[in-house]
Amino acid sequence: MLGMKTRKRSAMLLLSAVMSISLFGCSTGNSTTGNTGQAAGEGSTATASAETTKPAGGKLVLYSAGPQKLADNIISGFTAKTGIEVEMFQGTTGKILARMEAEKSNPVADVVILASLPSAQALKADGLTLPYPDAENADKLNKDWSDAEGNYFSSSASALGIVYNTKLVSTPPTSWAELATPAWKDVVNIPDPTLSGSALDFITGYLSVNGDKGWDLLASYKANGVAMAGANQEALDPVITGAKSIVAAGVDYMAYSSKAKGEPLDIVYPEEGTVISPRPAAILKSSQNVENAKVFIDYLLSDEAQKLVADAYLIPGREDIEATNRANLKDIPQLKVDWNWMSEHGDETAARFSETFK
Repeated sequence: MLGMKTRKRSAMLLLSAVMSISLFGCSTGNSTTGNTGQAAGEGSTATASAETTKPAGGKLVLYSAGPQKLADNIISGFTAKTGIEVEMFQGTTGKILARMEAEKSNPVADVVILASLPSAQALKADGLTLPYPDAENADKLNKDWSDAEGNYFSSSASALGIVYNTKLVSTPPTSWAELATPAWKDVVNIPDPTLSGSALDFITGYLSVNGDKGWDLLASYKANGVAMAGANQEALDPVITGAKSIVAAGVDYMAYSSKAKGEPLDIVYPEEGTVISPRPAAILKSSQNVENAKVFIDYLLSDEAQKLVADAYLIPGREDIEATNRANLKDIPQLKVDWNWMSEHGDETAARFSETFK
């Protein structure tokens, strides 16, 4: 499957297998086309760090794992600057990988943006990525999140935290272990790691630090009525409405965005640390529009696009740019995760988690 016979099975395999059956019947993936007449998103006043020097025009096929508004704004800005039209499939990391699996005999995408670093590591290991070592501003990226050889570039990141309904929770938990106590019985959701790349990052990251004690915690979650509740948005929606009180391993940019819209939400990062989930972009080796794909990566790492990232409540991938509407990387307690362990053990972790919570 996609060249995996010669290496350890990666997180991509399980996600693809789970989702491939339902991919084309699912209504949550969206396809859009960029419009050369659209301007960049609101608040995007910064100028790109360098002028595009490669030929303009043509098209690009992008598979992107949310958020939708950010992807639309990036496409608008990119098309306005380059004249390159973008055809986009929008979906979760699981759905993107499943679509790639379904299309493996006739690949379509030029660039993918995923919500899981181990998934990008797996694409590289499978020989599916095209290195672009000369990408503009790549030297300004967080080195732990991007590939030194230019196979993937994490242009943004989110952190996983405890997201809670402020109308139902006056004193939120301050540790992951608290969610297993009687005070939070039957009121907590957790995203499904076979559907959410960031949830898989959290679970494998936590296990890479805590080993079997991590599985003990997850088993205590199940015993306390924690529910596996679909992908990130599906896990969050019942907390917004008040049907549930908390999302464990909730994606922080969704909480910040919903809070800004007036929803009764807030987030805490447990004191023992959490997992940062980078969002890597990669050019695929099968790309039919390689030069346009390189121009897109350059734009994604530009001042203009990184401002759009910050405006969308995500952590910018470039270390010289900070968000003003959320906690930045230096403000978030972090677990010292082992990304290589996470990449190697994604399949078995997701399978065991699903078996535990089914």
